[in-house]
Amino acid sequence: MNQKFTIRKLARCAVVAAIYVVLCMALQPFSFNAVQVRVAEALCLLPVFGAEYIAGVVLGCFLANLLGSTIVDVIFGTLATLLACLVTYKLRNIRFKGLAIVPSLPPVLFNAVIIGIEIAVLFPDPSSSAPLWLACVFNGVSVGIGELISCTVLGVLLVKIIETNAALRKVFVSE
Repeated sequence: MNQKFTIRKLARCAVVAAIYVVLCMALQPFSFNAVQVRVAEALCLLPVFGAEYIAGVVLGCFLANLLGSTIVDVIFGTLATLLACLVTYKLRNIRFKGLAIVPSLPPVLFNAVIIGIEIAVLFPDPSSSAPLWLACVFNGVSVGIGELISCTVLGVLLVKIIETNAALRKVFVSE
């Protein structure tokens, strides 16, 4: 019986990774630019339903970045997603007015900081004379806004839909 749950969790992980990659590739103009709303990042809230989703989302991010971005983003983007999913999992039971708003914030914060710095340092705007710290802040805010849309709007909506639908809850919630 325990092996069945392990296989089921592995299958969930693989499906989530595949969905993440497909969403990034299908929505490539929105997924890989300095100003981005990576719709697949809504999946960063799935660890609310079980730890196995951490592996699925991180694997999906890694593969999507490998296919559509730079090696630097493969490393730092995947790191940001890993940290975000771990903290989201830790915050999984905290709700604000019944919504998973608090668990949606780690992806916003980790990506704003890590990817904001990555863009400023590795892909500087040659037409800008702004100091590096200001470029980090500007890029962080830009990335953070996209993450707010992906995670705090779409991701929270995804969690609410799963939590309120018995059939989806049966599929997504860990045993």
